[in-house]
Amino acid sequence: MARQDELAHEQAVVDSLYARLDELRAGTRERLASVRRSGPSGSPQNRSERDAFATLYEDRVAQLESVEDRLAFGRLDLDDGTTRYVGRIGLTDTEHVSILTDWRAPAAQSFYRATSASPDGVRRRRHLVTRRRQVTGLEDELLDLEALGEEDVAGATTLSGEGALLAAMAAGRTGRMGDIVATIQAEQDTIIRAPLAGALVVQGGPGTGKTAVALHRAAYLLYAHRRVLERSGVLLVGPSHSFLHYIDQVLPSLGETGVVSTTVADLVPGLSARGTEPPETARVKGRAALATVVRRAVRARQRVPATDQVVRLDGRDVVVRRRDVRDAINKARRTHKPHNLARVTFVREMLVRMADQYTSQLGHAVSPEDRAEVVEDLRRLRDVRVALNLAWMPLTPERLVEDLFVKPHRLAEAAPEMSAADRALLVRPRGAPWTPADVPLLDEAAELLGEDDQIARAQARVEADERAADLEYARQVLESSGAGGGLVGAEVLAGRFAQSASRLTTAERAEQDRTWTYGHVVVDEAQELSAMAWRMLVRRCPTRSMTIVGDVAQTTSLAGTRSWRAMLAPFFRDTLSLRELTVNYRTPAEVADAAQHYARHAGLPVSPLTSAREVPGSLHCLRVDDDAVGAAVLQVRAALGEFVGSDGAGQVAVVATAGTVSLLREALRDDLAAASRAGDEPSLRVVTPGESKGLEFDAVVLVEPAEVAAEVSGPSDLYVSMTRPTRRLVVVHAQELPAGLDTIGAGSTL
Repeated sequence: MARQDELAHEQAVVDSLYARLDELRAGTRERLASVRRSGPSGSPQNRSERDAFATLYEDRVAQLESVEDRLAFGRLDLDDGTTRYVGRIGLTDTEHVSILTDWRAPAAQSFYRATSASPDGVRRRRHLVTRRRQVTGLEDELLDLEALGEEDVAGATTLSGEGALLAAMAAGRTGRMGDIVATIQAEQDTIIRAPLAGALVVQGGPGTGKTAVALHRAAYLLYAHRRVLERSGVLLVGPSHSFLHYIDQVLPSLGETGVVSTTVADLVPGLSARGTEPPETARVKGRAALATVVRRAVRARQRVPATDQVVRLDGRDVVVRRRDVRDAINKARRTHKPHNLARVTFVREMLVRMADQYTSQLGHAVSPEDRAEVVEDLRRLRDVRVALNLAWMPLTPERLVEDLFVKPHRLAEAAPEMSAADRALLVRPRGAPWTPADVPLLDEAAELLGEDDQIARAQARVEADERAADLEYARQVLESSGAGGGLVGAEVLAGRFAQSASRLTTAERAEQDRTWTYGHVVVDEAQELSAMAWRMLVRRCPTRSMTIVGDVAQTTSLAGTRSWRAMLAPFFRDTLSLRELTVNYRTPAEVADAAQHYARHAGLPVSPLTSAREVPGSLHCLRVDDDAVGAAVLQVRAALGEFVGSDGAGQVAVVATAGTVSLLREALRDDLAAASRAGDEPSLRVVTPGESKGLEFDAVVLVEPAEVAAEVSGPSDLYVSMTRPTRRLVVVHAQELPAGLDTIGAGSTL
């Protein structure tokens, strides 16, 4: 079949698939509109069913809307003569016959794993190249030449499967990460489809597709284990908000919208952690030993007073005895409840003992009702409240942790083994903003303290009062309107007065609940997490089912991971498994070789990498006399002209230390403004090495690598910075290049 005929045939198939997609969208929207028109009336069961259907249809509409681009991208011609199309989601026709296979289904696995040596029943694999709804190209891989006719072999567009992959890598960046669903490679597919159970660590150097694999694995697990995960959800933890923004279209494009995406700093609902601190301080806070420090700090708030204290009730003395306090504390601790919840037992026990003292002075028997009144009188007595609070103080996590940092004596009490220098690093003024390294400590404290149920009881009383008021008002309305005794009762009317409860998805409910436990957790740039951060994440996934991706050679946090086994074995033990990605798809070979050479020279634990692409002229080094910033500005403008197209595609980044970044932003003020106006995603970014982590750009201008290498995490930062480009790296420097980079040579291409 001639190429044009093949294109026409595939276009007809794609047209039919989009027609079915449009039909499903229209039908689902109509069903959703019908459910919404039914309104909030009916029995509680009917309302619950209506809300469930509305949520189902809303999710389905979102899924159908998100798969518009490249709905179908592959075709398998099988040994039995059948043809199977592979796409973002599964579709069936009106007779429920499959017309498009979901890429996650077992039937699609051969699209990613079949080879000439092991064709897995596949004669030909075809990649469909599309733009919007138009088929623009085809790429064939003939896996079983003997089973195909001469015409099929002669008409094949290529005998290599690399075309689609390399074309995707050569395309201009858009500022958003794209999915790799059409170009998943065999080693990536094996990881994506790995079993749900256990902790899977995916180690890989820059450009190996770790993030893409993690996201596609999340989508695959939600598909393959829907019943297990739909109620508990999946948590995705990334290194920064810019990173989450970069990837936020990937999962929806794969048909999944129910994943909670967040950073460690935002993992505790209602807490804002935007403060900064020295890396050395974050390192101390990240140590696993800080869990013991927080536990001691909580226990220190359960204390026996130095002396007995006398209080008076109705003219009689009642003693808050030290021995009673000690016994009540021990009894409360034996409940093994968190501090604020166990406090209820402590207070109750103390009030009972004090009531015994009071009633024994009356000289006559006391009825249970009178005794209960004595207990309440003691509870309301200010001196009693003060004495019991001093013995067992109700606390918030914020108050506990802040007191550790602003009161040196409390920190010394809780951390006697910590050096004076380390304790000094933690001291700060009251009211200082929380930092990301504080969040695991606050979460640890919240777990040990629990919520004070007095607040929950008070809220329940308020809600009950409001409900009673609504019911009374509804009765009055019915009586005044003469509708009493009719079809509409006060309960129904009161429900209409109240604001309808929001129909929250699993992801939305999980995001608002600190104690929510997830069915699976995906962690990207996982090498940056401290031991305390891992405690926080493991707490949210009791099954220990996790996908952990990162590169220990790129660790920039002083509290981060240098060895996966050393960091993670205490949490996962024998459930931990390690896979490695070895092919670098992003970075041109010349750039990757230079970065690897430097990293090995700096002693970083680099993974072995094979670069998939040769891009001539991808590495340039420019030596200047003194004005590196001015020279970098010229290089940036040249790169914008070369790599950013009229359609807005293409991304250029300047990477430098924080001090130099401020100078560059001022010098490039007009360019940044123009880049921001050009489209939704700015085509120019000026970032520090840390801010560039996890991102990729067409061209990167790296300014003064010696300054980057001199930072606290300099070698890793420089390695990260060098491996961001997909097409070109320009190194601009006035200072001498760091050892390991001096082989580049001034003004030359490696």
